[in-house]
Amino acid sequence: MGIHRRALAAFPLVALAIVGCGGGGSSDSTGVAATTETTPTLSKEELIAQGDAICAEVNAAVGTVSSTSSGATSQIAQRADLYRGMVDRLKGLGTPEDSAGYADFISAGEDLAQAEADVKLAAERGEESAVLAAQSAASSALASFQAAAQAYGFKSCGEGPSAPSVVSSPEEGSGEESSEASEEEAAPEEAEAAPETGGAGTGEGGGAAAGGGTESSGGGSGSGGIGPG
Repeated sequence: MGIHRRALAAFPLVALAIVGCGGGGSSDSTGVAATTETTPTLSKEELIAQGDAICAEVNAAVGTVSSTSSGATSQIAQRADLYRGMVDRLKGLGTPEDSAGYADFISAGEDLAQAEADVKLAAERGEESAVLAAQSAASSALASFQAAAQAYGFKSCGEGPSAPSVVSSPEEGSGEESSEASEEEAAPEEAEAAPETGGAGTGEGGGAAAGGGTESSGGGSGSGGIGPG
């Protein structure tokens, strides 16, 4: 009788153990595999073409910001945002097939973005001495970035920022040309008026010729007088 009671008491423990083992097996079967993101692979020529397009756009924007008359703090903030965006866009292009020197280029870009961010932070805090020091570091970082870009083969990324040049509209130039042309056309008309005065003089000369004709007729009369004698 004691043995039977002990068996009944042990039964729930065995059942719990079986359920526990079953639960462990089901949790293993529902695991989700981790996914990895891959960046596209570009040729060196493709990377340089796309990268230079980005740098040319940012160089023009930074040059425009630097030439505006807005506050210094606003200009610094815009420069920092532009360079940060440039580096992020360059990194998002993908991995080049020829990666020799590309890591140095990206590293120099990160240093430039960080240096410009330091200038922005110092300007926001109103620390003039810190701004000057950070700007000096940013200038050196920009030179290093340009050198790394040129070493890899970039063109626009190796150039400094500059505002786009303003080109005069063709309408202004055509207006000047048309006024000059009208002046040139007016000159021949004045020149043509001169021969009219000369023509009058020729008419007077014609009158003299008529007088000569009269002399000829007079001579003819003289010849008639000789005949009868």
